[in-house]
Amino acid sequence: MASIEDILELERIENDIYRGRTFPSRLPRTFGGQVAGQALVAAVRTVAPEFRVHSLHGYFLRPGNPNEPAVFMVDRIRDGRSFCTRRVTGIQNGKAIFTMSASFHGDDDGISHQDLMPEVVGPESLPDPTTLAEYDHSYYKEWSEWDIRLIPDDQTVKHPSFAAQQRVWFRYRDRLPDDQVFHVCALAYMSDMTLIGSAKVPHPDAVTQTASLDHALWFLRPFRADEWLLYDQTSPSADFGRALAQGRIFDTSGRMVAAVVQEGLMRYERDANAPHVDPFGLK
Repeated sequence: MASIEDILELERIENDIYRGRTFPSRLPRTFGGQVAGQALVAAVRTVAPEFRVHSLHGYFLRPGNPNEPAVFMVDRIRDGRSFCTRRVTGIQNGKAIFTMSASFHGDDDGISHQDLMPEVVGPESLPDPTTLAEYDHSYYKEWSEWDIRLIPDDQTVKHPSFAAQQRVWFRYRDRLPDDQVFHVCALAYMSDMTLIGSAKVPHPDAVTQTASLDHALWFLRPFRADEWLLYDQTSPSADFGRALAQGRIFDTSGRMVAAVVQEGLMRYERDANAPHVDPFGLK
């Protein structure tokens, strides 16, 4: 499979216009995290290095074709003293498949607090998916460069008032460059993985069509994507064929490094004979 370095490497076509690359995929549509990650790389390349991305808000408008590259056009909305804003549109065959606003911030002093990291079993106590019998027939193999370990329900202490919860440990298997911007873009890629699957926890037998609709991500503290990160996920509501999911991402020292909110398509499969494809939840 392609490395994250290859996935996030864009070709500059013209000022503020970039093109991503294509990679072999088992998916019928381009993985949303790939589109978001590449769009963020395009935005980063237009911002001065003293500004760091602190948030992105994206909408998945059309299914991407995994066999064709996407072109990313960047609009320089604002360059201020403390904040910069970029708008990025991902295009295939002349049509927008993704649009994103990204905000960048310089360093400032201010108040500091965070939620406590939940008590969970460590990642090393969970099996590596590559050792499981079902690995060759699952969508884990699509992301073999990532070590993704779902904490079983019977090893998770759940909040009684939450409708749906799941927790996942993940990290990139190989050492990545030290550049923090690269780790931010890698997390933008990975944050789309497993999150909407939290909505399926109370409905394990439901056969649904699943796709990301919109995605918001806040980067709170520095981190490394090649070191273990805990993805604490909840789905507070699902109805009308859509599901809302929220995620908090912690490093092993308990620092909350990112927060995610996503709404996804979660409607019943309309074609009873269609193969069940649910790559985003890995279930």
